[in-house]
Amino acid sequence: MGVNSNRIDNLPDNGTEANPQHQTTITMESIDLPAHPHHEVHRVSMPLRQTTLQKLKQRLSEVFFPDDPLHRFKNQTWVRKLFLALQYFFPILQWAPEYGIGPFRSDLVSGITIASLAIPQGISYAKLANLPPIVGLYSSFVPPLIYSVLGSSRHLAVGPVSIASLVMGSMLTEFVSSTKDPILYLKLAFTATFFAGIFQASLGFLRLGFVIDFLSKATLVGFMAGAAVIVSLQQLKGLLGIAHFTTKMQFIPVMSSVFSHTDEWSWQTMVLGGAFLVFLLTTRHISIRRPKLFWISAAAPLTSVLISTAIVYLLRSKAHEIQIIGHLPKGLNPPSSNMLYFSGPYLVLAIKTGLITGVLSLTEGIAVGRTFAALKNYQVDGNKEMMAIGLMNMAGSCSSCYVTTGSFSRSAINYNAGAQSAVSNIVMSIAVLVTLLFLMPLFYYTPNVILAAIIITAVIGLIDYQAAYDLWKVDKLDFLACLSSFFGVLFISVPVGLIIAVGVSVFKILLHVTRPNTVVLGNIQGTHIYQSINRYKEALKVPSFLILAIEAPIYFANSTYLQERILRWVREEEEWIRENNENTLKYLILDMTAVTAIDTSGIETIREIKKLLGKRSIKLVLTNPVASVMEKLHRSKTLDYLGLDGLYLTVGEAVSDISSQWKYSV
Repeated sequence: MGVNSNRIDNLPDNGTEANPQHQTTITMESIDLPAHPHHEVHRVSMPLRQTTLQKLKQRLSEVFFPDDPLHRFKNQTWVRKLFLALQYFFPILQWAPEYGIGPFRSDLVSGITIASLAIPQGISYAKLANLPPIVGLYSSFVPPLIYSVLGSSRHLAVGPVSIASLVMGSMLTEFVSSTKDPILYLKLAFTATFFAGIFQASLGFLRLGFVIDFLSKATLVGFMAGAAVIVSLQQLKGLLGIAHFTTKMQFIPVMSSVFSHTDEWSWQTMVLGGAFLVFLLTTRHISIRRPKLFWISAAAPLTSVLISTAIVYLLRSKAHEIQIIGHLPKGLNPPSSNMLYFSGPYLVLAIKTGLITGVLSLTEGIAVGRTFAALKNYQVDGNKEMMAIGLMNMAGSCSSCYVTTGSFSRSAINYNAGAQSAVSNIVMSIAVLVTLLFLMPLFYYTPNVILAAIIITAVIGLIDYQAAYDLWKVDKLDFLACLSSFFGVLFISVPVGLIIAVGVSVFKILLHVTRPNTVVLGNIQGTHIYQSINRYKEALKVPSFLILAIEAPIYFANSTYLQERILRWVREEEEWIRENNENTLKYLILDMTAVTAIDTSGIETIREIKKLLGKRSIKLVLTNPVASVMEKLHRSKTLDYLGLDGLYLTVGEAVSDISSQWKYSV
């Protein structure tokens, strides 16, 4: 049939439809439908004709350029276009010309504040990754400078983060010992950082950011919590003063190592670590309860380092059991491009570590940037952020840095301190530079136990109880994904836990795709509105009609299921009719509003359903197919196969028109 052949002309206009309770039809005693003295059926239009090339261009544009980044170049001179292109790739050119003394004062305070947190955290996170502590400071100097030029977030504070450090340390230590072969370990860490940067920048340049969306919020909540627990348990080595500790990152081996080395427990270390841990947790609690006092928790780590270092220095003749950091070299980042490992048996390990840490750090950095951008009502370009973070890590790998990204704790302090632009990152880098050049000898007597306390205080915030509880209330399947990733990290390994998290997310997608929802619709009396009879008590079934809504695209993966489920709906409806002596089922109406796409398997399913229903003397009607579905139905001649009354714009028009035809026949 043609697209307009379902229009019914010459319908009687005698006012009988104004009182539908007195209508007489062939198979229905009464239908409570609204009055329509002038009945009209709208045409279901075909989409505009496009060539295959035009369709491909439009589809690629929707997939890769949903934000239309080229719109700013329209109707501009070539000089202006060049300047806009430079602004796009170097966001600092957008705000630098208008930057003044007022924002600089705020950025100066913010930069110094986050530097007081970045210095002790940098040293601590490097230890967490089994790297020399100085590498953590190197990673807090070069990457923030690069991000301040390339990044689009005003509040993102860049540096090492706990999760990426943990993952890198656990994955590399599984195959290479950081103590027995430190040079090879360092090479692999820098190489993994290089590949992480390549991966991140490629995602941004090719606009493939949707790849990281496979890490759903539910799986990240569980993964972060599991990683935080493992990180905290690993710090028992420092808090208890244990010298011989397991390198494994699972709950059982860690706890076994803790209690099998009780003879190495040091009461001096425990007292010092316990006191500063309580101090750090108390300052964190105060800042959470009173955000205006953010500077307390920001200054607490550096204060703890200075005080504990002074205590150990004064008691150095008596506190022999307390382990210290020792010598840290002074000076700027040495080049490390010659240490990149591009051939050998561990190249695959470096690539794999780089990909996983790259995804995690990218997810965290973009999420943090968007969080604070929303609070200040400005937009962060995800693709530009990917390129900025990727280039930052590539450059970092050549200057003795390991994987860095935006830290939530430091970014929150940066935001609360009143940061106005990325200049706060530049100020932080200058503060770290001064530390590297002049202050390194001061950290010689810094105890390892204080680093463990700083790490525990930082990662404990990753355990989000409220988010897990909300997942349980809202979506049990999401909560299951959260638990799977949590226990996967806790009892198997961090990489396996991440794989489980992604696997559960993909399984959820497949479940929704392969088992789409179908609902029975009923008419809300006195209207042409049709809604689910399970959701709306006032929605009633229309006699002789079974109206189903399909709430998903129809693909090869779900076409067989949909056919079986629809035929089951028909069978159950016929059984209900026989039991209640109702009117015979004559029409099955499929509401296609939510069917956003269909393939050849789906089309074949529609034709098969039509054929099977015909054997039961039931007619199939489709309503409101979207443009792409309509075009495919037309090209496959399925519209002709459906017949004259097989296609309508809405469910209400379908029921009214078919009912009118019955009356007209009478």
